[in-house]
Amino acid sequence: MQALFEQLPRLRTLYELRVRFKEIFDSDLTKEQAALKMAELFADATAAFPSLEKFERTYETWQDKILAYFDKRQTSGVVEGINNKARVITKRCYGLKSVRSLWDRLILDLNRAGQIVQHTIASLRAWIEEIRCEFV
Repeated sequence: MQALFEQLPRLRTLYELRVRFKEIFDSDLTKEQAALKMAELFADATAAFPSLEKFERTYETWQDKILAYFDKRQTSGVVEGINNKARVITKRCYGLKSVRSLWDRLILDLNRAGQIVQHTIASLRAWIEEIRCEFV
C-alpha cells in the first residue's frame, strides 16, 4: 500500500480520513465528544477534498440520529442486513412476487444461516436428504 500512496499522495490523505472516521466510532466517546471529533474531521476532509462537502451536508442533516449511536452503541445494522438479504432473495428469484414466498425464504435463510455454518459437509448432506424425503 505504501507504494500506492507514494504514487497517489491524495489517496493517502483520503485513507487517513477514513481511518479517523472509523476511530471515532470505535472510541468510547460521549455524544458531545464525538460531535467535536466529527466537526474536526469534516473540516479537514472538506479542506483536502472540497467534493466531500455533500457528504458533510448529509451528515449534518442526520447528525442527531448518527450521534445517537454514542448513547448506547446501538445501530440498525441487523435491520439493514435483513433488508439486504430480502433484496438478494428477490434478485436471486428473478423478481419474486409473492410476499408469502419472500417471507418464507427470508425466514429460512436467516434461521438456518447460523446453524448451517456449524455443520460439516456430511451432516449437511444428511440434512438435505431428510428434507428431500419430506417432499417426496
